[in-house]
Amino acid sequence: MDMIVTPTPRLAGEIQALSSKNYTTRYLLVAALAEGTSVIRYPAHSEDSDALRRCVRDLGAVLEEDDEKIVVTGFGSRPKPVKELDVGNAGAVLRFLMAVAALLPEVTFVNKYPESLGKRPHDDLITALERMGATIEHREGKLPITIRGGDAVRGGKIQVSGSVSSQFLSALLFLTPLLAEDSEIEVLNDLKSKVVVGQTLEVLAQAGIVVEASSDLMRFKVPGGQRYRAQEYVVQGDYPGSAAILAAAAVTESDVTVHRLLEESKQGERAVVDVLKAMGTPLTHKDGIVHVQGNGKLRAVEFDGDEFTDGVLAMVAAAVFAEGTSRFYNVENLRFKECDRITDYLAELRKAGANVEEKQDEIIVHGRPEGVEGGVTIDAHYDHRVIMALTVVGLRAKAPLTIKDAHHVAKSYPNYFDHLTALGANVRWTE
Repeated sequence: MDMIVTPTPRLAGEIQALSSKNYTTRYLLVAALAEGTSVIRYPAHSEDSDALRRCVRDLGAVLEEDDEKIVVTGFGSRPKPVKELDVGNAGAVLRFLMAVAALLPEVTFVNKYPESLGKRPHDDLITALERMGATIEHREGKLPITIRGGDAVRGGKIQVSGSVSSQFLSALLFLTPLLAEDSEIEVLNDLKSKVVVGQTLEVLAQAGIVVEASSDLMRFKVPGGQRYRAQEYVVQGDYPGSAAILAAAAVTESDVTVHRLLEESKQGERAVVDVLKAMGTPLTHKDGIVHVQGNGKLRAVEFDGDEFTDGVLAMVAAAVFAEGTSRFYNVENLRFKECDRITDYLAELRKAGANVEEKQDEIIVHGRPEGVEGGVTIDAHYDHRVIMALTVVGLRAKAPLTIKDAHHVAKSYPNYFDHLTALGANVRWTE
């Protein structure tokens, strides 16, 4: 389904931030890897978290849900053998479960999204798992992927590249505590999205897993023979999804309040609050509440985008309307997401009338405070973050924007457009 976004001068109201996708998926995984029953309160409901729910059930976990919690009885270090797993279009879920699959004799990850997840590379994790003893069949590092592991997989000295994604490292951090041997993991090259590795380490510690990490997160010592502890977890509000809501408030006249965004969160995307402040957005952030009183007047900024990877596109959308030239650098890993979030995203921004340019690892925005023309149909490339960011641009365009296949926003934020509508945005679905 397509979404028509009509220019909206004012937003006002209060919403509860959706629950964090990153924490929900990690809590679901460690609960499944525990022996015993865990409780996850306020879990996210999205296509990604639903994919992990489906897969851990297939692997033998028992899940019982109501409106506020999931009760998970885990399979521990002995997942049930299965022939296939379907992770949908969820890259993090695929990578985490590729590591878990190394505990099994054989499993194939199927390719249901050849134009999105099916194009994403997983070579770095494949190489690491093969060196640990797994046998893996794949198509140049892409889906479908068959992993044969079980007793052949060993800990020890492990190397993995972090230059494409930190998810490969996180996957190994979930697996290695369950192996008999102690492990030492060395990250090769650069490590992208270090803040997300911090989330993985936080969740592992909550689950009773001991990991010794170097201060630069490039070396890890993981004792073998550990067991995940059944636990109760509370999922915090999600900064990556809220980034687009906050950006929408910043580019319009607004009085918008978003609850459940913790100041001390380890989500790197909490930096979007600092980015918007630097742009001159009038806002406060206290007691987990962000209150934006936007006036649409923004100034250009420069930021290291690797600090808040999943918030960059929304901040670029805000910068489209800033006075001056903004620069978001160190963002090359955006090219390896559901789409190329630099080239593909900027192509759609240009159609809408934005003045943007790219380098291999940079997005440069020449702001147009007077607004952009709009009045066109644009392609979100099946990418939930692109959909949300393009919507922000549509709210401030001079004529409506039609976003193709906008229903893919459900990958992370199924009620995104409901929340925008509640705040007064003029958006409507069309076939």
